[in-house]
Amino acid sequence: MKDSLLHIIDTIPEGYSTVLFENKKYGLTKTTFTNGKSYKIYAEELQGTDFISLNYYLTSASELLKPCEMPAEKVTQFLREMVI
Repeated sequence: MKDSLLHIIDTIPEGYSTVLFENKKYGLTKTTFTNGKSYKIYAEELQGTDFISLNYYLTSASELLKPCEMPAEKVTQFLREMVI
């Protein structure tokens, strides 16, 4: 499904890139672990104080979104609305 979180995460380039979210530029780093079974994403607003931090895991039973010290809704909105 093209709007699934995993699909969105797969479209983000590995390493550092810049993205736009709510007309603000963010520096985003994506790191892939365990042969594509887990991801770490960290994005920081370049001219402000906002940030996004999450881990995403693929298990044999499910996919798990683990935001780091922020609501899942904030992370999901960022992933769905950012422009790469």
